[in-house]
Amino acid sequence: MKSNKLSLTLWSVICFSIMSCSTTKHLREGEKLYVEGDVKLEMDSNVNVERKEAFEEHLEGLLMPKPNKKALGIRWKLLFWNAGGGYDSTNNIVRRWLKNRGEEPVLLSDVNREYNENLLRNRMENLGFFNATVSSDTSIDDKTAKIIYTGIPRKIYRIDSVVFDIDSTTNIGKDIIATKSESLLKKNSNYNLDVIVNERDRIDNDLKNKGYYYFSPENILVEVDSTIGDHKVNMYVTIKPETTQQAKEPQKIGDIFIFPNYTLTSQGYTRRPNTEYLDLFDDNYYVIDRQNTFRPRVLTNHIFFERGRLYDRYNHNLTINHLVNLNAFKFVKNSFVPNPDSANTLDVFYHLTPLPKKSIRVELLAKTATVYNGSEANVTWTLRNAFKGAETVSVNVFGGYETQTGGNVNLNSSYYRYGAEVAITWPRLLSPYKWTPGRRFIPKTYLKLGYEFLNRRTAYTLNSSSLNYGYIWKENEQKQHDLTLAEIIYVQPRNISEAYQAQMDTVPTLRRIVEPQFSFGPNYTYTFTNTMQESLKNTFYFKGGLNLSGNVLGLIQGASYKNDNQKELFGTRYSQFVKIEGDGRHYLKLGQHSQLASRIMLGMSYSYGNSRSLPYLKQYYSGGPNGLRAFRARAVGPGSSMPENLGEENFFADQTGDYKLELNTEYRNRLVDFGVGILNWAAFIDAGNVWLQNRDDGKLGGKLSKEFLSELAVGAGAGLRFDFTFLVLRTDLAIPVRVPYLPKGDRWVFKDIDFKDSDWRRNNLVFNLAIGYPF
Repeated sequence: MKSNKLSLTLWSVICFSIMSCSTTKHLREGEKLYVEGDVKLEMDSNVNVERKEAFEEHLEGLLMPKPNKKALGIRWKLLFWNAGGGYDSTNNIVRRWLKNRGEEPVLLSDVNREYNENLLRNRMENLGFFNATVSSDTSIDDKTAKIIYTGIPRKIYRIDSVVFDIDSTTNIGKDIIATKSESLLKKNSNYNLDVIVNERDRIDNDLKNKGYYYFSPENILVEVDSTIGDHKVNMYVTIKPETTQQAKEPQKIGDIFIFPNYTLTSQGYTRRPNTEYLDLFDDNYYVIDRQNTFRPRVLTNHIFFERGRLYDRYNHNLTINHLVNLNAFKFVKNSFVPNPDSANTLDVFYHLTPLPKKSIRVELLAKTATVYNGSEANVTWTLRNAFKGAETVSVNVFGGYETQTGGNVNLNSSYYRYGAEVAITWPRLLSPYKWTPGRRFIPKTYLKLGYEFLNRRTAYTLNSSSLNYGYIWKENEQKQHDLTLAEIIYVQPRNISEAYQAQMDTVPTLRRIVEPQFSFGPNYTYTFTNTMQESLKNTFYFKGGLNLSGNVLGLIQGASYKNDNQKELFGTRYSQFVKIEGDGRHYLKLGQHSQLASRIMLGMSYSYGNSRSLPYLKQYYSGGPNGLRAFRARAVGPGSSMPENLGEENFFADQTGDYKLELNTEYRNRLVDFGVGILNWAAFIDAGNVWLQNRDDGKLGGKLSKEFLSELAVGAGAGLRFDFTFLVLRTDLAIPVRVPYLPKGDRWVFKDIDFKDSDWRRNNLVFNLAIGYPF
């Protein structure tokens, strides 16, 4: 206890010392703290205000140096530096620790106004404001100072004409002029240096795909004539005279050498072997693999060059991407060397260094919640290139436990589990039909076999087995497909205790957990996302799925639970259902560091024939750290049914359903960039519930009806996100504002909110600690 008090006292002293420090405390005589560089543009009144402010913000981002970092209006790093003694170099461990986490003050004397004026002027000129002027003035307030830069852009210059001044009798001239219609330089567009640079890159990229390996954007010259008047310019696109003849000639592909088991030696990467003693595979490739590490066909299927064809950048990059994404090589080195026997011909070398054949990874996890604690261990053994075809075999063995350390003891709260999964992934489609979804991405075939044993100690045990076989392929960077041809899940309960049996007699819905479960059938998932395009103001994510089980067999056997004619397979009743679900998300960029993220989740199912409802493992639930954060996981619904309470503070969360609707929206913004990571904050509102397909006397009000919208649970809250790039640690604090199982007129509970009441806080404040963003 003394140690805790001492630590608290020490931290209190440190925090008080930091906060009591002025940001200008240690400035020397005559020094001024530089706090802001402000750009003001004098533009026509008809210019859109938002565009003007965005332009000013863009220009302010160019100013150097940057003021000391600020969060919530406080220059916190400067406070640390001041608390560490400022310029005082006394060697003190506490001061040194504080100073290392702070930063020295940025002074007015550090700012070169003339440099910044030229910087702003050049940027405006590059955007077409050729007659722009910039002036600056300093504003001093006691020991702080800011600089105001006043810019007058004046009238912008526009493009009057674009002329491709290139010899059309040459091959390269013909190829450049042929793409003139795709030019980024358009008549009446604003002059913009960035667009000129992009136009050079466009021409270079097009030529690269036509064989001009040695050409570069630097060989293109765009001359601008701004003397024609009326604030217009003429542009002339030409090839620089000093461009070499080699750069003007398309290159053909010569010999292709593949070294799949390569280790860098003093011989280097591009030493050409003697082809006299090598066999030519498939009339195109020399595969130098004396240890027979890979089957040649596996490698050559991912090489998209052919002898005698023109070089092109698309196939160049496509080949590299495929070889890297085979997940078999540590290094992929590609070289092009002039063929010694043929002009304008390139020999291609692929030097591939394999990853270790075998590897093992051990993960130890700790889990904690309000009254639950536990841990989990995972050991994964990986075998790469298992069958000489870049296949990956992995064996994962896991085990864990969780125990209740607070509240009343719940029979279902403590458990231990263990199991294993064996997975094989092939970097191709194993199908009797010749089916190629596209060349750009590598399709994969997977087979997974899993087993898990779960022991709820004083309640029951479950033996779970699963098998999955299917394909994953990408249509493009935004679209992915996952087709599981066979998904088999088998769950068998054992050792149901008398105490749990007594609970089931009180709460019949608890029987669902310990019912045998057997589902089999295909499922399909489609994913679309463009969230990686950071330049877009609006981005989207969608994931939709279709899951089937027992449909054909159930129809053949005439299975019908309504007629008491349920069928079995291998001694167990199987599930028969159709399940459709979708997860749509929208991200609206509001500023440089702020956005509004929204999500709608919809799940529907239809159980028939051999089943009255979805099996427990396939049912929907709501609540928890990634959904309705004001309610615990599986603690909402179905519908307006009242959750079961097994004794004081001993709630059994098992509220599931056959339908689901969930709506979330979250405002996110940055608090501070603290060097090793970023601290963000968020405010959110969640709404949702689950419903049953059929009436259940144990959960009255749980069946889906036309009044389902009035049965939505609603919660709100706020939280912090610690973004360390490789890890996002999230904390959320939420409260329910609408409770669906209360009487209709009393479901909104704003009137009951009372943060001063300890009982209210204990029953309504829900804290979530999670990894990653909820959506």
